[in-house]
Amino acid sequence: MGFRMDRLQRSHRRKAFCSGQLLVDDWLATKALHHQDKHLSVTKVLLDEAEAIVGYYTMSTGQVDFGDLPTEMAKKLPKRMIPVALLAWLGVAEVCRGKGLGRLLLAQALLDCYDAGQSFPFIAVILDCIDDKAKTFYQRFDFTQLPGHSYHLYLTADQLKSMIAPS
Repeated sequence: MGFRMDRLQRSHRRKAFCSGQLLVDDWLATKALHHQDKHLSVTKVLLDEAEAIVGYYTMSTGQVDFGDLPTEMAKKLPKRMIPVALLAWLGVAEVCRGKGLGRLLLAQALLDCYDAGQSFPFIAVILDCIDDKAKTFYQRFDFTQLPGHSYHLYLTADQLKSMIAPS
């Protein structure tokens, strides 16, 4: 399709990216590279043939309290903070909407999580939705709402494994 993925670099035109979501655009323009430089997260960008950023996602690791998890998950876990993978940000340029790039970016982010999980285990991929439209998008890919948190969604490590490496 003429696109390529790359780890975010200083030379990428971050401030030219426009998803139509101010917070998503601002993160990429002003914070993503700083966080990456500090080893807090990694941002991968999808570039078009002209090297313009047409989409991106940011991943990091985190922890959740076992009590914030659904009962059926928490009952099998120690009563402490539990490791998770975080899909912190995902954005698609307005000019590229409707071309399946969101699905492509999500698939690549989940593949990255799966690969990382082979070395650094976690119990789920967690994300925060910016609005109802984003929530609906992620729920189409089996993300489920965390109890008591209407915009926090999760996908278990077992679900991820069955998506990536079916038995």
